[in-house]
Amino acid sequence: MKTDPLHNSLNLGMVGNCAFSALIDARGAVVWACMPSFDGDPVFNRLVNDQAETGTYEIDLEPGIARATQAYVDNTAVLQTELFDESGNGVRVSDFAPRFGLFGRRFRPPILIRILEPIAGTPRIRVRLRPSFEYGATQPSVTFGSNHIRYANESFNLRLTTNAPLPYILGERPFLLQGPVTLFLGPDEPLTDPVNRVGADFLDQTVDYWRHWVRSLNIPFEWQEAVIRSAITLKLCSFEPTGALIAAPTTSIPEAPDTGRNWDYRYCWLRDAFFTVQALNQTSAHQTMEDFLRYLDNLVAEKADGALQPVYGITLEADVPEREMSGLAGYRGMGPVRAGNQAFQQVQHDVYGNVILAATQAFFDSRLLRPAGVETFERLEALGERAFALHDVPDAGMWELRTSKRVHTSSSVMCWAACDRLAKIADHLDLKDRAAAWRGKADTIHRTICEKAWNASVNSFVASFGGTELDANLLLLEEIGFLDGSDPRFAATVEAIERQLVRGTHVFRYIVEDDFGHPEHAFVVCSFWYISALTALGRHDEAREIFERMLGLRNHLGLMSEHIDPATNQLWGNFPQTYSHVGLINCAFRLSRPWADAR
Repeated sequence: MKTDPLHNSLNLGMVGNCAFSALIDARGAVVWACMPSFDGDPVFNRLVNDQAETGTYEIDLEPGIARATQAYVDNTAVLQTELFDESGNGVRVSDFAPRFGLFGRRFRPPILIRILEPIAGTPRIRVRLRPSFEYGATQPSVTFGSNHIRYANESFNLRLTTNAPLPYILGERPFLLQGPVTLFLGPDEPLTDPVNRVGADFLDQTVDYWRHWVRSLNIPFEWQEAVIRSAITLKLCSFEPTGALIAAPTTSIPEAPDTGRNWDYRYCWLRDAFFTVQALNQTSAHQTMEDFLRYLDNLVAEKADGALQPVYGITLEADVPEREMSGLAGYRGMGPVRAGNQAFQQVQHDVYGNVILAATQAFFDSRLLRPAGVETFERLEALGERAFALHDVPDAGMWELRTSKRVHTSSSVMCWAACDRLAKIADHLDLKDRAAAWRGKADTIHRTICEKAWNASVNSFVASFGGTELDANLLLLEEIGFLDGSDPRFAATVEAIERQLVRGTHVFRYIVEDDFGHPEHAFVVCSFWYISALTALGRHDEAREIFERMLGLRNHLGLMSEHIDPATNQLWGNFPQTYSHVGLINCAFRLSRPWADAR
């Protein structure tokens, strides 16, 4: 069993195809992959079960790996890991999930392809393919044919098709790699064409797809590599069959060590999805917004009264019950590992604003294939009515407090945003009476927030009506459009947050005790919110300096998690986190010098 710390960290790369994904560590081991979709069984789960002998998919060298390098193929989601032994013999591992156009449709099967090529000398390799099932509780039965191995379970079967000698794979015996080997892992379906040829063809087409997708992006003049990698990462967190957007592809990576703050993020939070859509829209990746609007249309169609949960399954499941999976020990042994998320039972009123904000561009953007019209507006009005009715009613808030409810300022602001955007949409559609009605509701909420969430003694907006505590989400008041950047109340709020929540580069969500004690680690996206707020206040030099420092905190492949230890800069929390990459994209656009500087 490996004890290398690289097998127990977030130095990971992500590959995927908008149907499923896999995480691969710095030495080429697949340590996390759920099959056949994001919310499926983690057949590779070493990330949260590192002392187990199973749940991993490794390519090793004999007598051992002396050196490893890793990088993405430029502007793609194809990951390449190069491994070398002490004698300099080397192998390149190209990992990808096929994604390209086929028969007029998007081809994105739940298949992970690994192509192994000798790049120096004659490396002697060993393949360890050890899937487990039912969250680590059961092991598969293994059978094989002439060119494939089947890993069978009652609910799901995997098939490996390869041109490598099957006895060496089955016995995990080392063998000389004298030419390309393709490992084609996916559903239990036969592959009729030569596996090497199919693998090479799928690789070429997948590289071509991603490069053409990146070529269509709008990107800032500065920090192009970081924005492109973040945009690809956000795209990989979309479940294209339904349009759902997951918060992260993992579960139960702790926010901080031994805190029990271990949550399953493999679902569609309507809040997170709005921010993801907003960021991708900046890059002109509008197809993801159109797909998400399709998801929302189906969701809203099921809710005649307009009542929404904060989170749903990727195929619109309303129930995602939270349970602990005893077959997995946890990240670095820090359990529990949870499947499902109790947040589906919570009341979070900001969800109505998030949905309407996510849909707003569809009414104004003439480039879209399916622009929104009066029918969509009328469906959204039911959500707006609930936003207005609930804007001053206690809820769990965006941080999903489990044992307390208050009138959270952030929730109320999003209720205002719902009514404000409906007024603008109605005006655009020339529905004058509806525009006036929604403008009146928005103004009423705005006055209420200014009266009840402003604390003169603190000289700041505060986290809840009548409260004294601060929350980093107040940094969004300007970005959402509730306050202008020149409003002295916004500057005062930012200054108050600087005094209480900012620790150099890092920003805490809040510092008061919650259901699990006092927060120990900073929330990555809050630093990006702070950068954005500084930009709105004209403090550009400070904002750029902090942004550059944040870029330096990404892992070796440019990916970020949810939390970070402010003392060590070590990444914690589910990974990669869409919120964090959204923040990076938004700040890059706000801070970048114009393209005119290239002239």
